[in-house]
Amino acid sequence: QVQLVESGGGLVQAGYSLRLSCAASGRAFSIYGMGWFRQAPGKEREFVAGISWTGRSTLYADSVKGRFTISRDNAKNTLYLQMNSLKPDDTAVYYCASTRRTYSGSPSDRREEYDNWGQGTQVTVSS
Repeated sequence: QVQLVESGGGLVQAGYSLRLSCAASGRAFSIYGMGWFRQAPGKEREFVAGISWTGRSTLYADSVKGRFTISRDNAKNTLYLQMNSLKPDDTAVYYCASTRRTYSGSPSDRREEYDNWGQGTQVTVSS
């Protein structure tokens, strides 16, 4: 099992940027696909971005495409989410997660494909 801890959230004005990090402990980080999800108050948790175990393949929700970039550094056991041109609608708790299956060549946007979650980090974007 991989333990996941998110960081980097905060309060920013619309148009600014934040970079989230997800530090993984455990030796198996590099063989799992990873993803970022978010949950706003009163809403379901939704997919934001996913990345394959190699980092070569990525997938984004339409709402963040062109603004957010997911990446990973397997040597550092860390997942990142660079968020640019932030909007008030991006306000949510952001969670990182790892997939059930190892060696996932294609990122998944299905929540049920992920079985290991961090505790979340709050991102608030003011207008």
